[in-house]
Amino acid sequence: MNTEKNTDRNAVRNTEPAWLLVTRREVVSRITDKSFLIGTLLMVVMIVGFLGFTAWQDEKTETATLGATPDAVAMATAIADNASQVDDRLEVEVVELADDTAAETALRDDEVDAWLHPGDDGWQLTSESSEQESLTDAAQVVVRQQVLADNAAGAGTTVDALEAGSSVSTNFLRGDAEKAAVAEVVGFAFVFLFYFAALIFGMQLASSVIEEKQSRIVEIIAAAIPLRHLLAGKVLGNTALAVIQLLVYLVVGLVGMSFTSYKSYLPALSGPTAWFIGFFLAGFVALACLWAVAGSLASRTEDLQATSTPLTMLMLVMFFGGLSLDGRAQVIASFIPPVSAVVMPKRILAGGVEWWEPLVALGLLAAFAAVTVWVGEKLYRRALLQTGGRVSLRQAWSAAE
Repeated sequence: MNTEKNTDRNAVRNTEPAWLLVTRREVVSRITDKSFLIGTLLMVVMIVGFLGFTAWQDEKTETATLGATPDAVAMATAIADNASQVDDRLEVEVVELADDTAAETALRDDEVDAWLHPGDDGWQLTSESSEQESLTDAAQVVVRQQVLADNAAGAGTTVDALEAGSSVSTNFLRGDAEKAAVAEVVGFAFVFLFYFAALIFGMQLASSVIEEKQSRIVEIIAAAIPLRHLLAGKVLGNTALAVIQLLVYLVVGLVGMSFTSYKSYLPALSGPTAWFIGFFLAGFVALACLWAVAGSLASRTEDLQATSTPLTMLMLVMFFGGLSLDGRAQVIASFIPPVSAVVMPKRILAGGVEWWEPLVALGLLAAFAAVTVWVGEKLYRRALLQTGGRVSLRQAWSAAE
């Protein structure tokens, strides 16, 4: 009975495509690897820690003690009453001091953060050794308002009349300042996650190719399955792992963001995030195939640095281009593969992108991935079984099938 069951299992396995067997082997071997699990967990902890710190900062209230001598108590009280209108996370407590000597002593003993007193031309805020930025900003605004109100009353007019036509407002063609800041941070996360995944999984893919080639195991594998199936299984397996890891990071990040003051932007981020996953998939497949070629060109682990240098430089161009490009250069780069894999999602985040632009960019990236896979498959097959030293691209391309 058991023999019949084992025979049935073997029959099922034998009917599976070779590339699927390789894919399953890649996924299982990596997903059960402690280093992979620990690395993923550490990244999750970093994301949670960053979002937790952000949430804590949002709720954090700064308390400042403001010392005032008798001639400044009224102005200090006005600052304490109106400081929250300037900075809603600032609370000011007034400490009345007998005279200037008492004020200086209180500063040296850290009993107060700053001392407010009349100056030669207005008011002066004195601190012990460093400026209290939040308190200074609030004091400047409130003192200006109070002095303007007193001067206006003395002139028989109002502050509104004096300030009529003097205000300068800001506006953005796309959204507001806070939304632009959120888009910038999330855009950086998109670029970093793509670079991180492509580099880590790419190096591991190339290293596994070198190990199989150096140990001559690949010759045994080549006798059992076509090399294109081996390449497809490696690329698909690592792509599946990278996407799984990416989804974990995105879910943790979006869930964590719901506990911060930026949770109102979550609905607006769902569309760009979906686009990013699509661009990530197409771009990663192309780069993974190139990493496999870099591994096949090397005969020893020491050769990988040389064979992967062009690919590493390409990834650095993508990383810094994704972060620094703006304006017309960003628009042009968003249609050029493989840079478009990181630039177009950033443009979608910022807004103002026509509905057809992501579709065209993704189509071009998918076409680039298809060409890369076709060329990479030929280079991989022709270089993988060549031993005796590093293989150049020209030698791999001109080698016999």
